[in-house]
Amino acid sequence: MDRYEPLKIEAKWQKIWEEEKPFKVTEEPNVPKMMVAEMFPYPSGAGLHVGHVRNFTIVDVLTRFFMQQKINTMRPFGYDTFGLPAENYAIKTGTAPQDVTKTNIENFRKQAKRLGYAIDWDREINTSDPEYYKWTQWCFLQLYKKGLAYQKESYQWWCPVDQTVLANEQVENGHCWRCGHEVEKKKMKQWFFKITEYADELLEEIDSLDWPEKIKTMQKNWIGRSVGAEIEFLLDSRSSGAWQGEEKRRSPVATGRADAGREPSKNSITVFTTRPDTILGATFLVVAPEYPSLEALLTDDTREEVLAYKAASLKKSEIERQENKEKTGVFTGSYAINPATKEKIPIYVADYVLAGYGTGAIMAVPAYDDRDREFAEKFNLPIVEAELVDRDLYGTPKITYKMRDWLISRQRYWGCPIPIAYDKDGDPHPIPEDQLPVIHPEVKDYQPDDTGRSPLAKATDWLKVTIDGEEMTRETDTLDGYACSSWYLWRYASPHDDKAAWDKDAIKYWEPVDYYVGADHAVAHLLYIRFWCKFFADQGFLPFREPIKKLIYHGYINAPDGKKMSKSKGNVIDPLDVINEGYGADTLRTYEMFIGPVELDAAWDPRSVGGVYRFLNRCYNLVFKADDDAFSRSSGAWQGEEKRRSPVATGRADAGRENGIAIRHRVIKKVTTDIHKCQFNTAVAALMEYVNDLYKQGASEEDLITLAKLLKPFAPHLASEMLEKLGADDEWPVWDEKYLTSDTVEIIVQINGKLRAKLTVNAEDLEDEEKIKSLALADEKVAKYTTNGIRKSIFVKKSHLLNFVV
Repeated sequence: MDRYEPLKIEAKWQKIWEEEKPFKVTEEPNVPKMMVAEMFPYPSGAGLHVGHVRNFTIVDVLTRFFMQQKINTMRPFGYDTFGLPAENYAIKTGTAPQDVTKTNIENFRKQAKRLGYAIDWDREINTSDPEYYKWTQWCFLQLYKKGLAYQKESYQWWCPVDQTVLANEQVENGHCWRCGHEVEKKKMKQWFFKITEYADELLEEIDSLDWPEKIKTMQKNWIGRSVGAEIEFLLDSRSSGAWQGEEKRRSPVATGRADAGREPSKNSITVFTTRPDTILGATFLVVAPEYPSLEALLTDDTREEVLAYKAASLKKSEIERQENKEKTGVFTGSYAINPATKEKIPIYVADYVLAGYGTGAIMAVPAYDDRDREFAEKFNLPIVEAELVDRDLYGTPKITYKMRDWLISRQRYWGCPIPIAYDKDGDPHPIPEDQLPVIHPEVKDYQPDDTGRSPLAKATDWLKVTIDGEEMTRETDTLDGYACSSWYLWRYASPHDDKAAWDKDAIKYWEPVDYYVGADHAVAHLLYIRFWCKFFADQGFLPFREPIKKLIYHGYINAPDGKKMSKSKGNVIDPLDVINEGYGADTLRTYEMFIGPVELDAAWDPRSVGGVYRFLNRCYNLVFKADDDAFSRSSGAWQGEEKRRSPVATGRADAGRENGIAIRHRVIKKVTTDIHKCQFNTAVAALMEYVNDLYKQGASEEDLITLAKLLKPFAPHLASEMLEKLGADDEWPVWDEKYLTSDTVEIIVQINGKLRAKLTVNAEDLEDEEKIKSLALADEKVAKYTTNGIRKSIFVKKSHLLNFVV
C-alpha cells in the first residue's frame, strides 16, 4: 500500500486472527500464566460506547503485553445479561428477553472483533444462558445448605410502576432511578445472603489488597464496623405510652418486633452506642421510624403526628436521611430512665437513626455528638457536659456493622430463577440438584401480577413441581443480578464444564485473576465477589480466599465539554463512527490510552484523535515508504522519505549509532515500566517521542522492529503489518542497562528555590560537590544572582540538584 489505510489493514488481520485463533489458551503447568479480565458488560441495544473501549483496551494492552513476553495469558469475555432493560423492552414490545439478549450479544461480539481484541472466544459466557445459570442456582443451594441464604420480612423500597424491590442506591430523591416514579416502603418476605457472617474477614483483609486506596476506603466505610455496647433503658412506668403489664406485653404491636431479632426486655429499650462512657450525658433516646415497637410508645395525643412522620420518613432513602442537614423528629409521648443518673428522659423518633444499624435505638448525648447536639438545640433538650465513666461498667459489649445482609429477591421475570419450592404449609425446600437448571417458562405477559409477584407467577403449569413425591409450588422471585456476577470469573477457567461450576485443576492454574479492570461497582460487586470467594474456599471448592490480585479502576470518558455522555443530551460518541470515518480501530485504541492517566476522568477531544492518527501514519511511513536503496546495510541506518531530504539524517554515520542504541534501549525500558505501572498515556507519549527521534536521526532495522513490537499492545493491526514487512516476530524486547548509563549528567541549579540554570557535567564530577558549586557559580545566569554573597548551599546528589540560598 502506498499510504496508510487502517481499515484495509485491520480487516486483513482480523480475518487472520479469526481463522488462526492465536489467542486460544489452555493450561500449561510449566509455563508462567496471567489472567486479565474486565468487569463484563451488560450488552445494551446501543452497543459499545467509548467507555467500554477504554475498559476493554486497558485489558487488551495488558494481555498483548504479557503474550509478547511468552506468558500464557488468558483474556476471556462475557455478558451480564439479566436485568430490567431487557424486561422493560419485553413489556413494551412483547419481544422475549431471550431474543433481545441474543441480538445484543451478537452485536457486541461483532464490535469487539472490530477493535481487534485478543480474546479467547472459546471462553465466552452469558449469565442468562441456562448452561451458566444452572451453576448460579447451584451456588445458591450451597449457601442455603449452610444457612447463609435465608428469608425474613423487612421493609424494602418498592416501585409501584416497575413492580419490583429496589436497593438503596436505586432510589434517588424518593423516586425510582429507572422510571422516575415515587417509591414507597413495603414490608415483604424476601431472600437474603448472610454476608455479615464474613464481615470481619472482609474488613480485615482490605489493607492487604493491591487495589486503589479509594476503593479500599469505600469498602471499609460500607462495612462500617463499630465496637461498642448495648445498654438497657427501662421505660418510665408513669409514661402513658409505655409497655405496661402482662396484657400489654402480649399485644401484637409489642410482640411484632421478633423479625428484627431484638425483642425488648419487658418494659425497656435497648440501645447501641460506641461511647458507653458518655452515659451520664444521655438526656434523651431516639428510635428509628421503622423501630418495630414504635407504636407501643405512643399516646393518644402523639399517635397521629408520629405515624405521619413515620410515613414521610419511609419515602426517603437511607442516604438522604444521613445527608439531611436539618434534623427532624417527633416526641413519642414516652420516657425512659437513664440507668446511670436515674433521671427520666424523653423518647423521640427521628429519621437520622436507622433501623438496621445497632438496635434501631440510640442514647443521645448532645455534649459529645454533633448530630445529637443539633437535634437537642432544635427541640430545646438538655445538653449536659457530664464526666466520662469507665467504658467497661455499663451494658453488654457488642460489635455491629453498617453493612446489612444482601437482599437478593427481585420480583422480575428476567433474572435467574431461585431454586426453591414451597410445600402446602408454605415451608421452603431446595430444588434437587439433578433438577437444575430451573429454566424460565415462556410467558406472553411480562407485567408482574396484581399482588406484585413476578411474571413467573402467571405460568401456572411451571409453578408445579414434585419433590420427594410431594407436589410443591415454585418460588416466583428471581435473583439479584449481582448473584450471577459473583462467580463468573471462576467459570472462565472451564466455561463448558457440565459436571461442575468450575474445574478445580483449571481454577488452581488460572486464578486468582491477576488484573481486573473496571470503572463501576466499587462496593457492591467487588464486596459480593469477595464474600462468595471466602465462602466457597471454606467449602473446599476454591484454593484461594481473595478473587482478584490487582484491581485497575479507571475514570470515565466524558463529552468534549466535560459533561457526562448521555443519549438525552445527544453527546454520545459512537466508537464505530470513529473507526468508520477512516481513523480505524488502532487510532481509537491508542487515543483512549493516550487520553490521560488511567485513574482519572477525561474529556473526549476530536483534535487529539486526529493527532494519534497522524502518529500512527508516521509509524507506517517509517517502514513502508522506504526506497530499496535507502537502507544502508553497512551502517544499519535507514532514512524514510522525509529524512532523506534532511541533512541531519543523511549525515548520520556509524558514530551516531551508539546514541541511537541508547535511545532504543531507553524507550524499551520506559514503555515496559509504564505498562507494568498501568501508565499507558506516558507509554504512548514515549513512543511518539521515539518516532520523532527516528525521523531526526534515521532508523536502523532494529529500531523499526523495536518500534513495532512496543506499538503492538496499543495498535495491534498496524504493528502486525509492520512486523510482517520487517520479517520479525513480536517477542517483547529487553533493554540492557549498559546502554542507559551516560558519561554526562544534567545538574539543576536553583537560587532560593527557583530554577536559574542547567549544567552539563561529567558523571564522575557528581562525587566532587565543590567542583559542582564552582562550575555553577561560573555560569553567568547564576553569577548575576549571587553578587551579594551566598548564605547557604544545598547539593542533592541523587536528584542532581544544587540550590543556593542568597
